Amino acid sequence: MATTTDVKHMFLYNTRTQRKEEFCPQDPNRVTMYVCGPTVYSFAHIGNARPAVVFDVLARFLRREYPTLVYVRNVTDIDDKINAAAAEQGVSISAITRTFTRAYHEDLEALGVMAPDVEPRVTNHIPQIIDMIDELLRAGYAYEEQNHVLFHVPSFGDYGELSHRNPEDMLAGARVDVAPYKRDPADFVLWKPSSDKLPGWDSPWGRGRPGWHIECSAMAEAHLGNTIDIHGGGHDLIFPHHENENAQSVCAHQGVPFCRYWVHNGLITIEGEKMAKSVGNILLVRDLLKQAPSEAIRLALLTAHYRGPLDWTGEGVLQARRSLDRLYQALRDMYDIPVIDHSRRNVPDTFLDCLRDDLNTPKALAVLFGLAREAHTVADKAHKSRIKNEMLAAGELLGLLQQDPEVWFVGADAGINTAHIERLIKEREAARIARDFDTADRIRDTLLAQGVILEDVAEGTRWRVAG
Repeated sequence: MATTTDVKHMFLYNTRTQRKEEFCPQDPNRVTMYVCGPTVYSFAHIGNARPAVVFDVLARFLRREYPTLVYVRNVTDIDDKINAAAAEQGVSISAITRTFTRAYHEDLEALGVMAPDVEPRVTNHIPQIIDMIDELLRAGYAYEEQNHVLFHVPSFGDYGELSHRNPEDMLAGARVDVAPYKRDPADFVLWKPSSDKLPGWDSPWGRGRPGWHIECSAMAEAHLGNTIDIHGGGHDLIFPHHENENAQSVCAHQGVPFCRYWVHNGLITIEGEKMAKSVGNILLVRDLLKQAPSEAIRLALLTAHYRGPLDWTGEGVLQARRSLDRLYQALRDMYDIPVIDHSRRNVPDTFLDCLRDDLNTPKALAVLFGLAREAHTVADKAHKSRIKNEMLAAGELLGLLQQDPEVWFVGADAGINTAHIERLIKEREAARIARDFDTADRIRDTLLAQGVILEDVAEGTRWRVAG
């Protein structure tokens, strides 16, 4: 664990100021980060995976640099898209949110994304949302009209400072309906009425449900306080979502700043085209996991700087897999070199400096591959031991090189998803502890049908590919 005196200068690009700034948290002993998570109405696609992986790397790095990080990533489990999906599939809304929340967790776990410290759900924060709306009403920043409560955009003079858009562009970009109950076309909904067929909660303004933007403001306040250090998300969220979040949070907290550093990742295109249902090029994470090793997908997401666009191609995934082959081969060649300590203390300074410079993963990867090349040129075992430990420690910060080299080559060659296997092994172990032997046997049989043989040994359960 780092101490505040160990921390070197780190720089992050702040969307609000449009420049790289030195990262100075308000409390170095408790860094706070909020990242917008999924709206759970469908399976995660590769565009959803990019912010999850990017901010996972940032979280890993911050935990190394600071004594404590509190990382919050929400789940939006009340939304019109969820309602529509439930109606289309003829199931309950809770069935939709339960199914796709579980799927999201499975997909991220397969990609090596660590769970956040807190994962709040909107439906568990309705009282906090109502309280924040009530504060905005009392302070004169919101108004009630026709069973709706709306934020009055002209009441906040700094509106637009995050997205750097003029009022005309913001109104056009928001694609809002100029409803008759709006005082200004840019005003946005904080609370809206619900019919008997839709989810709803009692409130001072009648039975209804929250608008999208107020949800994140209330959850961030509940778990991180009035001012947070980092707010993250995709570039597509800057406007209107994050612009509106900032406005209502600042106003609800009597002018106290909401976020010190706004960090946004660039968007993904597919073979040069925008990803869209109309084009038919939506790539689901779980489908990609059937085509390539999970670490190859993760590496492909980290090969471009997080702020820039990333063009996802089949060749790019193949190249990521070949690159991992080189890294794992270097580790395989050092099989007889002991791992003394590959904790994060052994990460090379040159690697860390790349991440301190606005999370520059392409340059950090170059350092990692440089270590692999160096390993092939030295004979001294002490030197090799240092390289091996540094490779493993650097890989851990990126969420790479998490497997035994032999498992990597066998699994990759066989098209086996090792993260999926490890998850099932954990589930089987939990079932055995609970003496649910039917479930344990079923998991063993499922893996055997996939060509994976489990072996229970004194150290636990190990696995190998049949044949």
